[in-house]
Amino acid sequence: MTTVAKNGGTTPKLIIEGLSKQYGAVTALEPTHLTVPTGEFLTLLGPSGSGKTTLLQMICGLVEPSSGRILIDGRDQTQTPVHQRDIGLVFQHYALFPHLTVAENIEFPLRMRALSASEIKQRVKDVLKMVQLDHLAARFPRELSGGQQQRVALARSFVYQPSIILMDEPLGALDKKLREHMQIEIKQLHRETGATIIYVTHDQEEALALSDRICLMNHARIEQLGSPHEIYAHPATAFAADFIGISNIFRGRVDNSNGETRLATRHGHFRLPTGASFSGAEAAIVIRPEQISLGGGNGNTVVGRVTDAVYAGSETRLIVDLDEGETVIVRLPPGQPTPGYGERATLGWNPDAAVLVP
Repeated sequence: MTTVAKNGGTTPKLIIEGLSKQYGAVTALEPTHLTVPTGEFLTLLGPSGSGKTTLLQMICGLVEPSSGRILIDGRDQTQTPVHQRDIGLVFQHYALFPHLTVAENIEFPLRMRALSASEIKQRVKDVLKMVQLDHLAARFPRELSGGQQQRVALARSFVYQPSIILMDEPLGALDKKLREHMQIEIKQLHRETGATIIYVTHDQEEALALSDRICLMNHARIEQLGSPHEIYAHPATAFAADFIGISNIFRGRVDNSNGETRLATRHGHFRLPTGASFSGAEAAIVIRPEQISLGGGNGNTVVGRVTDAVYAGSETRLIVDLDEGETVIVRLPPGQPTPGYGERATLGWNPDAAVLVP
C-alpha cells in the first residue's frame, strides 16, 4: 500500500483514500492514498503501465475503482457520474468542435450549464484575453495553429471554473519549441486562476518545469511524492534517481571492515554522504552529472576513457566509459577545457554531493 501524508495547513481539494483498480489478476493501481491541496499543480509522472493514467481516469469518473474513495471538497464523489463531478478535462488531442468558432467552443460548457447570456459573454471575453486569443475569437479550429488550438482547449476548461482541472499529456502532440512555450502559458494560467491542476505526463523535464509537487509512479503505486527539487536532489530510490533527470548510479555492498563505512563497488570503495543511513547490506549511491568534476581530490574518484563530448550551448556533456565497463555522464560548464575522444579522464565528486538509496 502507498501512503502519502496530508499537506498540513491547506484545505484539501482532493482526497484519495485507498483507491485501487484490478482487471482480473492484473493490478492497475495498488491501494493508494493521496491528498491534493486547493490550488496545487500536481503532476502524475511515470513510465507506461505505472498507474498514472488509471488514477487520473478514476478521479474524473471514466474508470470505476475496485476499492477506495474519492473526496472532492470534502464530498464523496466515488460513484458520481463523470458529467456531475465539476472537473475540467484537457487531452493531448484537443477535441475541439470543428464547426464552432473559437468563441463558440469556449462558450459550450457555459451554455450546457445554462448561464445567462451576459455572464457567458463576459467569461468568454475574460478567458480569451487570458490566453491571448481575443483577436481570433471568430476563427474555426482548422484556421489555427497547434499551439492556438491547445490554448482554446485550455480556455474551454478554465472558463467554467471547475473544481479540478485534469490534463492528460496535453502537450504531447506539439514540437519541442512550442511545447516549452505552452509550458510557460500553462504555468501562467495556473498562477492567475489559482486552479487545482492534476497533470499526467511521462516527460520528466515537463514535470520539473510545471509542478508544485510531483507524484512519481512505478509498478502501479506511488514511488515518491515531493517538490521537483526534493525528487531531483533527494531521490528516495534508484528508480526515482534514474527516471528524474540524468543520474550516475553505483551499486554495491555496505562495508564496515576498515573502521569507516563505505560502499564496496567494482569501481572501488566509495565514501558515503555524511549521515547516510541504510537498512540492508546492499545499496547504491547516486551522483548527478553536474556534481562530478574532472580530476581527483579528496573525494571519490573513478577513471575511464572519453567516448564522446556533446556541446549543448550552456554545457558540455562528457561521456566516459570506466575501466570496469560502466558509463559516467558529466556536465561541464562552458569554457572549461574538455579532454578529447579516446583520452583518459579521472572523475571525482564530493561524497556529500551524492545520495544513498536502497
